[in-house]
Amino acid sequence: MAKKHKHEEHENHERWLVSYADFITLLFAFFVVMYSVSRVDQKRVVQASQSIRWALHFSGSGGVGELPIFQGPPAGMVAAAGGSGRATAAPEALKQIEAVKRRIEKKIKAYLQERKATQSVAVELANGKLTIRLSATSFFDPAQAALRPEMIPVLDAIASELKQMKRPVRVEAHTDASGVASRFRNNWELSAARASTVTAFLEEGHQMPAELLTAAGMSSAHPLVPNDTPEHREMNRRVEMVVDFYSSDISSTVAK
Repeated sequence: MAKKHKHEEHENHERWLVSYADFITLLFAFFVVMYSVSRVDQKRVVQASQSIRWALHFSGSGGVGELPIFQGPPAGMVAAAGGSGRATAAPEALKQIEAVKRRIEKKIKAYLQERKATQSVAVELANGKLTIRLSATSFFDPAQAALRPEMIPVLDAIASELKQMKRPVRVEAHTDASGVASRFRNNWELSAARASTVTAFLEEGHQMPAELLTAAGMSSAHPLVPNDTPEHREMNRRVEMVVDFYSSDISSTVAK
């Protein structure tokens, strides 16, 4: 009896199509992902760009919907030549702030010379902030928060200029690291009381808007110099009136 011959199975030469199809599917998915990642929301890019320009400029009105007020270098505060890293304000803004500084110095010069207290007030300008530093030794009795009557004309001259600027004024009172021997329990209470006294003088004596005024008692937390000598401790006992010109356009409210 003849044996049946078993037919050999034909080899499938089209198996490569399965691998090829898988490869094409993966490649398609890859390009879909790349396309979705590369899509940019143009509106958000514009908002981010304006926000960065505002943040790096000398001054601005805030938000991404409005551009900086001052025209000038993109950063508004640029490094000085020679790589010193010292920041300088936009030229026009700097001129106006310096004019304010000179007017205050001119107004108080005669008062201080008359009272032989030329070191009692210092006016400094740095980083867009005008700081008027009052010596607590000259303006207050030791460990007290009431203004000395003879120094009120000096404060009047300063306050009249501050009122014209219509700028936020932060009054910061500082002490040295010594203890307090008075009705105040500690330097925090003393510094807070002195800051409040000067702030109230600006509001009540010169009708400065309360919303522009801030009082802060700093105690001995921020000394100018180490509290290691009587001279240094006297320097650290101070009241500073800080006017920040970054907050808004100064061109419309600062008289030339």
